[in-house]
Amino acid sequence: MGRGSVTKTALITGITGQDGSYLAELLICKGYEVHGVIRRSSSFNTSRIDHIYHDPHESGAALTLHYGDLTDSSGIISLVNRIRPDEVYNLGAQSHVAVSFDMPEYTADSVAMGALRLLEALRHADWEPRFYQAGSSEMYGMVREVPQRETTPFYPRSPYAVAKVFAHQMTVQYREAHGLFACNGILFNHESPRRGGTFVTRKVTRGVAQILAGKAEKLYLGNLEALRDWGYAAEYVDAMWRILQHHTPGDYVVATGEMHSVRELVDVTFGLVGLDFQDYVEFDERYVRPTEVDQLLGDATKARDLLGWEPRTGFRDLVALMLANDLRDFGVCTDPYDDLAGIVSDRPIRGIESLLSQGTFAS
Repeated sequence: MGRGSVTKTALITGITGQDGSYLAELLICKGYEVHGVIRRSSSFNTSRIDHIYHDPHESGAALTLHYGDLTDSSGIISLVNRIRPDEVYNLGAQSHVAVSFDMPEYTADSVAMGALRLLEALRHADWEPRFYQAGSSEMYGMVREVPQRETTPFYPRSPYAVAKVFAHQMTVQYREAHGLFACNGILFNHESPRRGGTFVTRKVTRGVAQILAGKAEKLYLGNLEALRDWGYAAEYVDAMWRILQHHTPGDYVVATGEMHSVRELVDVTFGLVGLDFQDYVEFDERYVRPTEVDQLLGDATKARDLLGWEPRTGFRDLVALMLANDLRDFGVCTDPYDDLAGIVSDRPIRGIESLLSQGTFAS
């Protein structure tokens, strides 16, 4: 389907993840026909998109799911040629940094080679698709300059980050060598109530909820001094879309430009419910990476100037949103906490209309 058609078609890998579900909502709201790739499993893992999924037997369904895997090149080629998407968003990956140290081969196969398989499939397309590769601030690793921007050299410090650098450079290579409209989004840490429970932000907000619900007494964490640039995932998918709407392909940092420590994250989260984190948090060396990334801070000037994108949700508001939803999940009433009581539920995901009405997305 060409770009001038009334309805555009998008293919999203990793659609059941945090970013994929927000992006699917955004594209459906914009009138896209959305196709998502999910891995075959004996159990359902579609909770983040259940509210926008309709039975394929119903007419007019805006979202269609397909079984597939980024490690299967023949399947990827078949899927791309069958759907013929105008836009491809590659968000699928083994995305946990700590896990990548234990599963480096699978991480490389899904993250690095998965991107290459998609690029190779699109290179032979007889239409003009646009490709978005989900990069990561982890690629900067042992940072060479502060803040980090599109021209900052990479120094990856984990198998995950190494694989992401490969995918990033391959995207540039296919753009320059084959003329593919291929773009990289270098997204700094972005969170939401749908973030996986093993990531530090959700681990902290869920930990506080479990303590208040009487399900736990302590929260065990690793390095509290690590510094990160945390933003709201619902806003970051808008940047992804804007990247592919620009008239020329390119690479963009997407970040808030603010840096906070894990210690501050913990302090704010416990403080929102009137607790002192020092009474509950204990250090566990098992959560320390073999090679740490001490600080990440992004400069999104290019995205602001060329795409008109900028973050709108502050750090404290983001933490409050996540905590309020986790408290509700564990049956803890938020009414006694002034900063949490009025927060709208985001689990399951708020309707895209609600996000738009609050100005979260630009039309």
